[in-house]
Amino acid sequence: MEQILELSNAQFQTVYNTLSLALAAMAATTIFLLAATPRVLPRYRLALIVSAMVCFIAAYHYWRIFDSFSSSYIAVGAGQPGVQEVFELVKGDGFNEGYRYVDWLLTVPLLLFETIAVLALPAAVRRSLLWKLIPASALMIILGYPGEITADLTAKAVWGTLSTIPFLYILYVLFVELSRAAKTQPTQVGKELAGLRWLLLATWGVYPISYALPMLGIDGADSFVYRQIGYSLADVLAKCLYGLLIFKIARIKSMDDDPAFAEQEVKEAPSSK
Repeated sequence: MEQILELSNAQFQTVYNTLSLALAAMAATTIFLLAATPRVLPRYRLALIVSAMVCFIAAYHYWRIFDSFSSSYIAVGAGQPGVQEVFELVKGDGFNEGYRYVDWLLTVPLLLFETIAVLALPAAVRRSLLWKLIPASALMIILGYPGEITADLTAKAVWGTLSTIPFLYILYVLFVELSRAAKTQPTQVGKELAGLRWLLLATWGVYPISYALPMLGIDGADSFVYRQIGYSLADVLAKCLYGLLIFKIARIKSMDDDPAFAEQEVKEAPSSK
């Protein structure tokens, strides 16, 4: 992976603040999802706990990414008349972006697992979908990593293409096979499920764009900054917002499954007066 030797002050602060935002969002969503588990029926709590795990794992890795980035660059020229402040890479290991791929290898399969878990599908259908989605998601991440760390554009294109194959298969399972399996879900759940799938497609679409920036002629510090922004914002949407939508689906299904639970929740809702 090409190490960027110098960042302007604006570039450094942009990446610094973006990573900080992502870390805070992951940590806050973890706490919310764990606190919200009693607000759904027990059969749907596993999905919320797994979603909280996804955000916790991501928060840990963003802490490591943030620490790696902030310790990899030092300010040079600050306070010197006529000298523009820049941040130079410290000699040594440099910025470690491998944390992202470790995070994705753990959290992407869990994201797909929570999607299946919250629907409470029949056991045989659930197992079938998970056996298709989990290995494909791991393969997608594993095949993408060699392309991320190489500076050779040809190798990057080859690994990127290989990684796209399981990605397309996952989309097929989510949009075709999962749709067939979820036909018995309440109407509102069907709408929310469609939103989940489109959210995944939109956010996961950011990763190949960021991945391909060097092949589009956007390289150096600009490519590095755009990639950090793209990856971080996509992670927040694909984990935090996704987790909140999982919670919403779990609430809808809980209300639909148990009228007594729904009545109790309505009684406990804050008064509008």
